[in-house]
Amino acid sequence: MNGSASRWILRTLFVLAVSAVASILPLQAQVDTGSIMGIVTDASGAVVNGAKVTLTNEGTGAALSLTTGSDGSYTFSPVRIGSYKIDATAQGFKTVSQTHIVVNVSANVLVNLKLPTGSVSETVEVTGAVPVLQTQDASVGQVMDTRNVNNLPLNGRNFTFLAQLSAGVNSPQADTRGNASTGAFSANGFRPAQNNYMLDGIDNNSDTVDFLNGTNFVVLPPVDAIQEFKVQTTNFSAEFGRSGAAVMNATVKSGTNQLHGDVWEFFRNDKLDAADYFERTLDANGNAHTQKGELRQNQFGFTLGGPVVIPHVFNGRNKVFFFGDYEGLRRRQGTVQTGAVPTLAERNSGYTNLQDLITGSGNHTDILLRTMPVGTVLDPATTRSVACGTVDPVSGLPGPACGAGVTPGTAVGFARDPFGTCPASTLAFTTAGCNLNMLPAGRLDPNAIKLLNLFPNPTSNKLTSNYTNSPVLRENRKAFDARLDVNFTQKDQVFYRFSYVDDPQFIPGIFGGVADGGGFQEGNQTALAQQSALAWTHVFSPSIVNVARAGLNYLHTTRVSPSANDLSDLFLPGTF
Repeated sequence: MNGSASRWILRTLFVLAVSAVASILPLQAQVDTGSIMGIVTDASGAVVNGAKVTLTNEGTGAALSLTTGSDGSYTFSPVRIGSYKIDATAQGFKTVSQTHIVVNVSANVLVNLKLPTGSVSETVEVTGAVPVLQTQDASVGQVMDTRNVNNLPLNGRNFTFLAQLSAGVNSPQADTRGNASTGAFSANGFRPAQNNYMLDGIDNNSDTVDFLNGTNFVVLPPVDAIQEFKVQTTNFSAEFGRSGAAVMNATVKSGTNQLHGDVWEFFRNDKLDAADYFERTLDANGNAHTQKGELRQNQFGFTLGGPVVIPHVFNGRNKVFFFGDYEGLRRRQGTVQTGAVPTLAERNSGYTNLQDLITGSGNHTDILLRTMPVGTVLDPATTRSVACGTVDPVSGLPGPACGAGVTPGTAVGFARDPFGTCPASTLAFTTAGCNLNMLPAGRLDPNAIKLLNLFPNPTSNKLTSNYTNSPVLRENRKAFDARLDVNFTQKDQVFYRFSYVDDPQFIPGIFGGVADGGGFQEGNQTALAQQSALAWTHVFSPSIVNVARAGLNYLHTTRVSPSANDLSDLFLPGTF
């Protein structure tokens, strides 16, 4: 094992140890969870000491009990997000039960209970809603639950776009760590790289400048796998750390006692879209027409969650739960690109006729005071120095006057003669009179002509930006998440999640084939991301809870430029 690996392992163990010890605090850390607290009183408003309060998860049946203190207060923390029921009992009082108490990410829910006098066997059900306004801390944020995540329109089904619905959040300007097309966002004027992405309480930040996939996060589960997420923009707790901008705190769904799941298929097709204006081209007769670029996009997958049933070990309720999802993306998309290629006149003449470079935009005057149109091609073989106070021996024209202190015959510049039929002594070169920009065929390298012929024919009669194409971008992404929750006892709960995203793409160049050359933005690209999350919650006492977490992120991106012999689809077969 090398030294760097040893240091990495020691550093990791140290961080885990500090995290475990630091988490043994009186009901504080609630990274991907929340809390429920309140006061138990009698009918007169006096606090009830020693009342038994039981918290039950309505989805999994997991229950936890504690007794109120001398001030009648109780606190459950941390509490996983979900829907809960609270029962409070005390000798001489009726049992009070309140159901459907929703706990969101990082929410501190206040539920005060009033016990009427009577028999413990009698139960009073409270149906009043829990106040929406949270007064337990000063953090500012917005929760997006499953309903919002699934029902709001999302291009590409990327739930991070919904962060822009929060106050103080908007789309970013150009940034080296992400852009608006990948869901990056700017909070309170900070850069996207200063946001803190968390998933199930585990760091989900891409901590390197990732030019390839342009994201700030490591893994992105499908929207159907997200239970909810919260965007906190100001005054969030110090437990989040790192971020100077916003905290995006998301949680993946877990299984419950009921089997649940869904299946989806979303598609887009160019048959349903209008053509891009810039896809207009010219045919062989010079007539304009529009050819829509190809678009075939299929986004499909499923989720499934429920109890784990093992005969004679687990009865299938309240103990072990699973959740998993899979999402695939198959995309073929024509990307409109515009560039410059040789004109038809240049190509048809074997690149000896360059007269279309002369556009009539004025004249140029050289050191010998000869005028010629802008765009005139000069013969490099005629390059010579010009001295002041002397006559140019080639053209017979006088050179410029010498300045003060300059000896006659001193070289002060260079001159070249244009390609054409007029002699070098001509004072005013014109296209028609001198047949300018007509190159001798013998002066051109045959290999250079072969290279120029690799470029496609122009699609318009312009000199620049005369070629428009819609080469097909190909993407075949696959991703899945697998989660297991185990309630060993009322005091010990463990969950483990593994997420995987493999996103290979072929980013085409404008020309295709050898002419593309393989620029940085072109070629075969892969982005492979993995994340593991493990958390163990142990209740030492009603006031001391330890939450130990461990996570591992892996992100590997590559790009290979296209070559002359490898420009085919290197990935999976086409779309559905």
